[in-house]
Amino acid sequence: MSAKSNIDKALQKLIDGNKRYVSARQIHPNQGKERRAEVSKGQNPFAVVVGCSDSRVPPEIIFDQGLGDLFTIRVAGNIVDDVALGSIEYAVGHLGTKLIIVLGHGKCGAVSATVQGGEAHGHIGSIVNAILPALEQAKGRSGDLIENTIRANVKLVVSQIQSSKPILASLVQESKIQVIGAYYNMDNGVVDFI
Repeated sequence: MSAKSNIDKALQKLIDGNKRYVSARQIHPNQGKERRAEVSKGQNPFAVVVGCSDSRVPPEIIFDQGLGDLFTIRVAGNIVDDVALGSIEYAVGHLGTKLIIVLGHGKCGAVSATVQGGEAHGHIGSIVNAILPALEQAKGRSGDLIENTIRANVKLVVSQIQSSKPILASLVQESKIQVIGAYYNMDNGVVDFI
C-alpha cells in the first residue's frame, strides 16, 4: 500500500471517529483486554497527534480511538520543541506512522494568556514565547484575535514540523508523511482540518 493511501486511510479513520464522537455514537474501538494484550507486544499507531495538554481535548476520545491507535504528544498550546520533534521522528521512523495532526482547539488557555500579555512566571514564559509568532501573524486580521491566533499557531507548528531537518523535512518532500492542521471546537465537538 502506498504512503498516500495509508495517509488517506488514517485521516478517514480520524474523520469517522470524530463524527461518531460528535453524534454520541462512539464505538470505543481497541479498548478491551485483547487489544491490551496485542499492544503489549508492540505498537503501530496510524497517526501522530500533537495536541494541547488541556484536559478537555483528549485525542483518543474526540477521535473515538483506542489503545495503540494514536501516538499522542501533548503540551500546552500544542507547540513543539526538539523533544517533541524527536518524538515525532520516532513515530515515523520506528513505528511507521505516516500522518501527523497538529490539533489546536477553541478556548485555549495558553493562547489566551499569550494574547492577554502580562508577565509569564517560571517556565510558562517558554510556552508564551513559542506562541508569540502566531499572535504577530494574527494581529490586524478581521475576527477574534484569540481564535485567529489559535489557528495561526496550528499553521506555524505544521510548518515547523514540515521543515524540521534532517528527518521530517525530507520525508515530507518525498511525500512519505503528511502533516495536517486541525481545530477542535469545544462547544460542538467538531474537528475541522485546516
